[in-house]
Amino acid sequence: MKMKRPLVAMILAAMMAGGQCFASAATGDKPDIKVLATGGTIAGSAASDTKTTGYKAGALGIDTLLNAVPETKNYAVLSGEQICSIDSKDMTDDIWLKLAKRCNTLLKDKNVDGIVITHGTDTLEETAYFLNLTVKSKKPVVITGAMRPATAISADGPMNLLNAVRIAADKKSAGRGVMVALNDQIDAARNVTKTNTTSVNTFQSPLVGSIGVVNDGVPEFYGQTTRLNTTASEFDVTNLDKLPYVKVIYGTANDDALFVDAAIQAGVKGIVYAGTGNGSIHKDAEKALAKASAAGIVVVRSTRLVSGTVIPAEQSYIDEHFIDGDSLNPQKCRILLQLALTKTHDLNAIQDMFHKY
Repeated sequence: MKMKRPLVAMILAAMMAGGQCFASAATGDKPDIKVLATGGTIAGSAASDTKTTGYKAGALGIDTLLNAVPETKNYAVLSGEQICSIDSKDMTDDIWLKLAKRCNTLLKDKNVDGIVITHGTDTLEETAYFLNLTVKSKKPVVITGAMRPATAISADGPMNLLNAVRIAADKKSAGRGVMVALNDQIDAARNVTKTNTTSVNTFQSPLVGSIGVVNDGVPEFYGQTTRLNTTASEFDVTNLDKLPYVKVIYGTANDDALFVDAAIQAGVKGIVYAGTGNGSIHKDAEKALAKASAAGIVVVRSTRLVSGTVIPAEQSYIDEHFIDGDSLNPQKCRILLQLALTKTHDLNAIQDMFHKY
């Protein structure tokens, strides 16, 4: 009889057990860590153990994931909660608000020491940054995912999950903002981005680098994010049930006013323009964006490049009251602008937010 490979065997055994609830024994002084699941590749299931694409994301529940990595109970008392079961390409503002509110509720409990969130990698950096601005606690919040489904012989999810628990359980992790943990790296939510379509080494912080690593199971920190986050953030989603409508428009050669005009017609409250180079804008798109700005729509200049800071450039951009996106990529500019618009429409105040957060 051919033996199943170890990881696949653990996954299947957990599934056959009916997803029996996982909880580690409350022994010693182990921290209490809550694990919130949203689906994604880390919970993905494929037709064969050699298939790393074409799988069903979010197929496995959180109890199955935790049962498949029993080593996590060596570091913390764990309990899992399923927030949603989606492919992260389908992430929504509504789920973000639900997740942020749930994190804040849990972290107010003096018995809860930290949170781990399992997430698909496509929009992981966006969820991480949103929580970085809306979670109101210094307790560790660590987001992890995987590039290969749980059923693959080379699955990276189990080690990523184990490391995320190790980080969340480590006292050195407190006060560092929301962190992303994959491939033995620890990155700040503000800085990290997905850089490769399939590599397990996809998450990088191009401008400033990772803030830490997990060395043979031990989290070590070598940096700290300098931008305001969590308890220092002015944004509060407690009473929010909707975020302002903001769209990203991608700049290219031969651009025109089509998408800007469409966004205006759709009733957006803000536009992020992912420009070329230092947030440069095609002349035809600029005319349309100037019209949007004059109509009270907040326009933010970002860049389609992997790294760099968008700084004041053309005098016309200043005259047209465009906001500089600093070093945030377009998708994170969208998040900050959404939250900024829940507080103010003053352009000077919003520009200041892009330099603080």
